[in-house]
Amino acid sequence: MKKVVLIAFFFIGISVSQAQELKWYTDVKEAITVSNKEKKPLMLFFTGSDWCGWCIRLQKEVLTTPEFSKWAKESVVLVELDFPRRTQQDSIVKKQNNELQQVFGIQGFPTVYFARATVKDGKTNFEGLGSTGYVAGGPAAWIATAAPFVPKPVSTAKAKTKKHK
Repeated sequence: MKKVVLIAFFFIGISVSQAQELKWYTDVKEAITVSNKEKKPLMLFFTGSDWCGWCIRLQKEVLTTPEFSKWAKESVVLVELDFPRRTQQDSIVKKQNNELQQVFGIQGFPTVYFARATVKDGKTNFEGLGSTGYVAGGPAAWIATAAPFVPKPVSTAKAKTKKHK
């Protein structure tokens, strides 16, 4: 019986550590730099982390799972844009998040917006790829809803093959 309990704790520990390995940016400028370098779109997660029940549910059921972690590492650069009510927030982050809420016309939480960003002459331009929110059915259902908004990465081998044709 002790072995079963130890094995269960081992697997729980692995899945928690996999989900914790994800890098969530709170500085959009930094995320844009990474996004352009890695050629991955931004996944902007507009959330009310300490008051929004659907946001908390999305976090628990999808965003902290190993399935989501694997998909996210391959597909997107994660950005959390939080609008807490009880938790103190840096004034610079708060201003940035409010500006992005206006730019994307976010009216409800949670909203997950996929976008590409370019910076030219100090101005940031966003190309919207699509948006979603909470999707029932766990990580597989959520990823199936989000995947059409995220272009598949082109592997280096495929890119070289296309150039030679």
